[in-house]
Amino acid sequence: MKMNSGILFLSLFGFLPHVVPTCPVPCKCAMNIIDCSSKGLTVTELPAAFRPSVEVIHLGYNMLTSIPKGLFDNLNSLQAVHLQGNPWECNCDILYLRSWLQWQQNRTLYRDVKCAYPAHLQDRIIAYLTEDEIISTCQYWYCSLALLSQLILFILILLQAVLVIFIIIYLQRFRRMTAEGRSTTPAPWQPGGGGILRIPWAM
Repeated sequence: MKMNSGILFLSLFGFLPHVVPTCPVPCKCAMNIIDCSSKGLTVTELPAAFRPSVEVIHLGYNMLTSIPKGLFDNLNSLQAVHLQGNPWECNCDILYLRSWLQWQQNRTLYRDVKCAYPAHLQDRIIAYLTEDEIISTCQYWYCSLALLSQLILFILILLQAVLVIFIIIYLQRFRRMTAEGRSTTPAPWQPGGGGILRIPWAM
């Protein structure tokens, strides 16, 4: 019991190699085949890693828009990955998958791995996309973000200018009201101010 607790402690703090599950949830496994097809998986729900001895991985007919960087690296026995039927989004996040596909000897196996988005790249085979085509979608995304940021900044500056104008108008009115108040207030009588006070004497 103590030995198991020690092993668990060491593995949690990285002193032992990370243990890859034999069959990741919710996939099905048989021999060196891992079947994760038709599970409704998104990118965040993909297994963090596959066992190094896997030869075939089925990821078809899910909700994948990209593949996490490095997921297929160091799988020396891997022969094929079935990726068809996913809504691939061909933006910056697809660069890893495109690079991995281009390194495959038989690209014809991946002719059905096509872009679903954006519209101008729809139905294009990912393995045959040029880097410029993908980077251009990244630039559009950054430009849109920059435009939105500039618009928000302009609105904030406009609101600040309106606030400053209101403050200036308020101060001017306050000074005018103060000046008017002073002009309508009678000056108090001061002794020795030049006036002569006559007091009649009783006879």
